[in-house]
Amino acid sequence: MSNKSWNMEYSYTQLPEFYYRHQYPEPAPAPKMVIFNQLLAAELGLNADAMQDNAEVFAGSRLPVPNCTPISQAYAGYQFGHFTMLGDGRAVLLGEQRTPPSSEAPRGRLFDIQLKGSGPTAFSRGGDGYAALGPMLREYIISEALHALGIPTTRSLAVVLTGRDVIRERILPGAVLTRVASSHIRVGTFNYAAAFGTFDDVRALADYTIRRHFPDLEHADEKYAKFFRAVCERQASLIAKWQLTGFIHGVMNTDNMAVSGETIDFGPCAFMDAYDPSTVFSSIDTQGRYAYKNQPAIGAWNLSRLAESLTPLISMAQAKEAITHYWACFDEHWLAGMRIKLNMTRKGADDKIIIEEYLNEMRENGKDFTNTFRAINKSNPAVIPRNHRVEETLTAANEGNYSVMFDLLDALRKPYEENTYYSQPPECGCGYRTFCGT
Repeated sequence: MSNKSWNMEYSYTQLPEFYYRHQYPEPAPAPKMVIFNQLLAAELGLNADAMQDNAEVFAGSRLPVPNCTPISQAYAGYQFGHFTMLGDGRAVLLGEQRTPPSSEAPRGRLFDIQLKGSGPTAFSRGGDGYAALGPMLREYIISEALHALGIPTTRSLAVVLTGRDVIRERILPGAVLTRVASSHIRVGTFNYAAAFGTFDDVRALADYTIRRHFPDLEHADEKYAKFFRAVCERQASLIAKWQLTGFIHGVMNTDNMAVSGETIDFGPCAFMDAYDPSTVFSSIDTQGRYAYKNQPAIGAWNLSRLAESLTPLISMAQAKEAITHYWACFDEHWLAGMRIKLNMTRKGADDKIIIEEYLNEMRENGKDFTNTFRAINKSNPAVIPRNHRVEETLTAANEGNYSVMFDLLDALRKPYEENTYYSQPPECGCGYRTFCGT
């Protein structure tokens, strides 16, 4: 395979080695390409025709370029409210691909290229570091659906069978997913720095994050306070988009919140069928901490943990002001989106009350979230990744039939086109559960 289309950089390794460990992926015994995202490859400036037949690179058996410097990242996280030391337990960051220059980005843009499921790392914590095919295809499907809906998200470049079985509750085919992200810097990365590093470590991470994601703030006065406020704005916008489409992330721990404002980590996520704000899908969320209705508040809680980790770069007053701003931004985005969904052409003082009354009526009557809004006007999506359709896709894939997945992805990439088969809710969506896939 020609390396001409790889344009790899390794800026994250300029941080103190405290933030990562050098880590090579474990070679796969028999790599086989399952799906390759040609559209994403083109956006990254990659030669899709040359790469889609080369499963070895995307399985971790061969590095994309000779001077590749793969690493696994260290981070921590508040998991269900409790602080835990974590890190890339089954992921290897190959490097950062710089895209070709464009009018919007004259120097191109940087995207992390990460292999997920490529074997144990220094942060595996007793796990085997592998991944099963089903969860990797699930991430591919859901992330592509979010992208088509205009929701910021990490994306999937490829899924490759490794030829290695993975033992979970049963024996499953092993796979590696290639994840593409603006970065993998998480709120949990700052939690890790504050808990185990020095003040200089925290400041170095903040400076790097500003350069990478908020370059206009690099020379600003009070740049750290403005950085935190900008992160709050992005999270408010992102979570409002989740709420407007009925998306439930499922495990909003601080290690699963990217400071870039992208949706990241797709283990127990799902889309709601019948509207119920208490909906929970994750099998491990027994108390409903991450229920649909709680997502905006959990976003604020996570941002508060980020503010604590940024002390003393920002003051308590600056943190409180930014969190207040988060709520104002969320309300603005959510209300504007709901007006569009309900075809409310004029703003009114009572709009929020009207919207909440409509939602209450939907809940009381068990109305389907997506189809109810779609019936009012065409600005609402007709197709989402319905849980029962995703499950039928994964079942078929585990049996070696990928045609069901390709059909589903074709429909999901055109979410505003009518599609009777993929718009149909399940006969009974009650009791559906998702799992983290680790």
